[in-house]
Order: sequence, then C-alpha cells, then structure tokens
Amino acid sequence: MQKKLEKNSISKQSLCIPADEDTLFISTDDARGVRLQLDYLKAETMMKKHNVGYTVVVFGSTHIIESKSALDKIDDIKKELEADPNSKELLSALKNAQSIAKKSIYYDEARKFGQLVGKSKKGLDGYSFTLMTGGGPGIMEAANRGALDVGAQSIGLNIKLADRQPQNPYITPELCFQFHYFAIRKLHLFYRSRAFVFFPGGFGTLDELFEILTLIQTSKSKPMPIILVGQEYWEKVFDIDFLVEEGVISSDDADIIIYAKDAQDTWNSIIKWHTENKTPLF
Repeated sequence: MQKKLEKNSISKQSLCIPADEDTLFISTDDARGVRLQLDYLKAETMMKKHNVGYTVVVFGSTHIIESKSALDKIDDIKKELEADPNSKELLSALKNAQSIAKKSIYYDEARKFGQLVGKSKKGLDGYSFTLMTGGGPGIMEAANRGALDVGAQSIGLNIKLADRQPQNPYITPELCFQFHYFAIRKLHLFYRSRAFVFFPGGFGTLDELFEILTLIQTSKSKPMPIILVGQEYWEKVFDIDFLVEEGVISSDDADIIIYAKDAQDTWNSIIKWHTENKTPLF
C-alpha cells in the first residue's frame, strides 16, 4: 500500500511543472494560440534588434542551382546511364537535370540581385533595403549569398517541413528563423516588404505570387512592385492576358506585374516604381 502511494505521489509531482517548461502541454491543440504568438514574436523581436526596416523579398525554386553543380549532376547521371542505358528513371532524371542546368542562369542573377540589394545599405541610389528570402536552398540561397558577398546582412525565413528544408548557409545567423506556421512566415515575408521579386519556381513560388497579387487586388496590401524575372518562363506558367480577356481580372490587375530580364533590370524597375509612385523608402 505504501509503495502504491509513493508511486502516485511521484506521478503527480512529474505533472507539477511550470507551463513554459511543459513541452507536452505547449504542443497541444489548446496551446496553439501561444505557439502562433511565439512564431511571430521571435522573428519580430530579432528584426527590430537588428534595425531591419524595409525589405526586398526574393522567391524562387529550391531546385535551381549554380551552373557547376548542375553540370556535375548531369555528368553523374550520364555515368550511371552507361551501366543501364535503358533506365526510364535515369533518362527522366537526366532530362530534369538538363532543364535545371538551363535555368542555372537564374541562380547567377539572383546572386547578383542580392549584391545590388546589399549595396543599397551603403547608399546606392540613396535607398536602403534588407534582402529577405524563404531561407532555403536554390534561388533563395543565391540571393542570400549575394548579400553576403558585399558584406550586407540578409534575412532567411525557413519553414519546418516533413521533408526537412535545410537553411542555406549565407543568411545572417541572427536573422535566420525557423517557422512552424506558414501563415506567420507569410506575415513576416509581407510585413516590411517594399518589393517582391519572383524568379522561376514551382508551387511554393506560385503560392506566394498569387497571394500577394490577391492582397494588392483586394486592397488588403498597399501597391508595390511585383517583379517576375524571366518573362518567357512566366508566360508559359500562366497567361495573364487570357484572364483579362475572360473578364475574371481587370486590365489594372494585369498591370500589377512587371517583367524583368536580369538582376540589374529588376533593381532598376524597383527604383523606377518607387520614384514614380513617390513612395517613401525610409
């Protein structure tokens, strides 16, 4: 009987811990509101601490890599094909790798663009921005890398996924964040932005693109430059003229989008947009 009482006593004591130390409780559905607040608060606090004002946000595919890595991947697949030349899986992988290699120019341009944004911290054209990305590999890595090239800080808002998305190594360590909730991550992507730049990408890139277009269309967000780099790619992804012709969007909605061919063209478009719209940048 005595042993049973001692066991129950120990069990009750194990539950008697402060709420902020009770990881089991914090992970419950009832505590979701607290987790949402923490997801928001850490990033907000650190960005204020590091004097982050306006941001330029870069989106793009995690699969687009720099040219050398892309070509090395093609060579590796070709070597595997020598042993199994009829492998459908390898032939498909080769086709995909070759397609990615062609798009490696966008990695280079994203890196150059990161350099341009980074230099703005030193007074380029009188404007000052901090580069922000989704924190992952590919185009996001390239943009953060460009900012680091010129000694500028940059932000990475990574997201916790089932298939872990590694953070890229070029983000300023104090401004590297790992989010649980897409909604809170999106809030921070949009909150300080004065321009959005979209390089070729897939579902994730499209998700962010159409969300910000919707926010501007519905006046939930102030107008700002939405730059699509690589007009040929984007016109294949979706036909905005068709949407206008069908009457489901207006011609004014279509005018929200600006196409750019490279990093310098993108930067010039951002400066031109804010100059013409007399938008304060400080």
